[in-house]
Amino acid sequence: MRRGISLTILIFAGAFLSAQDKVEELDPPKPLYVFKKDHDPNGTGKFYMDREIAQVMSYLGASWLERTEREKEEHASKLLPPLQIKPGDAVADIGAGSGFYTMKLADAVGPKGKVYAVDIQPEMLDIIKKRVKAANVTNVELVHNTVTELKLPANSIDLMFLVDVYHEFSHPYEMTEEMVQALKPGGRAVFVEFRLEDEKVPILTVHRMSEKQVKREMAGHMLQHTKTLNHLPWQHVIIFEKIVEKKQKPAES
Repeated sequence: MRRGISLTILIFAGAFLSAQDKVEELDPPKPLYVFKKDHDPNGTGKFYMDREIAQVMSYLGASWLERTEREKEEHASKLLPPLQIKPGDAVADIGAGSGFYTMKLADAVGPKGKVYAVDIQPEMLDIIKKRVKAANVTNVELVHNTVTELKLPANSIDLMFLVDVYHEFSHPYEMTEEMVQALKPGGRAVFVEFRLEDEKVPILTVHRMSEKQVKREMAGHMLQHTKTLNHLPWQHVIIFEKIVEKKQKPAES
C-alpha cells in the first residue's frame, strides 16, 4: 500500500515539474532592455518598455540650450513658479547641461538652500563652474554622475528636476531607483518632456515623451503621480511624489 502511494506521489511530482518547465519555456522572464537593428536614426537602438532611448545631446550643442529664442519658444520663465520651490530646499538639477536652469534654481532656493548640478559630461560641468564663479553663486554643488549612479546623498533631495533629459538615460530603470533613493520621503520628481502627443512640437520624435509613457515607467518605483501641468507651449510637466511608507502598528498584546 505504501509503495503504491509513494509511486503516485512521484508521478504527480514529475508531472508538476514538467508543467513548470513548460510554463518557463513559454513565458521566459523579459529583459529590462531590448536592442533592435531597425530603429530611429536619432535613437540608440536600445528600447525600454517599448520606448527607444534617445542619443545624449553632446556638450558641443550647449549653445542651443542658451539660444535667445528659448524663452519665446518654451516660456522658460513660466516653468518654475508653479513648482513652489521654497527657500532652503535641496534641489537636484539632473542633466543640468549648461546650467540654464541651475542658476534659476540657485536663486529660488536662496543662500540657505542647495542645488546639485548633476551631469554625465564633465564639459557641461565646466561650463556651469564658470557661470557659478562669474556670478559669485555659492549654493551650487557640481556632481559628475555615471549612467547608473546619481551620486547624491540618500534621503536628501526635496525636488528632483529633469528638463528634457530623462528620455536620454541609457539605464532609466536604474536611474529612477537612484532618484527615489535620493529623494526625501514626500519629495517630488518633476519630469519636463516635449509632448509626444502633439505633432506640432518641432522636436525629433525620439526626443519626445507622452505623459502615459512617463507614468508607465515610473510605476513600481515608490513614486505616485500627483499632477501634470500643461501651461507650457511645447512641454508637459509631469510631477510625482515619493511615497511615504507607513509604519505598521505593533500588535496588541
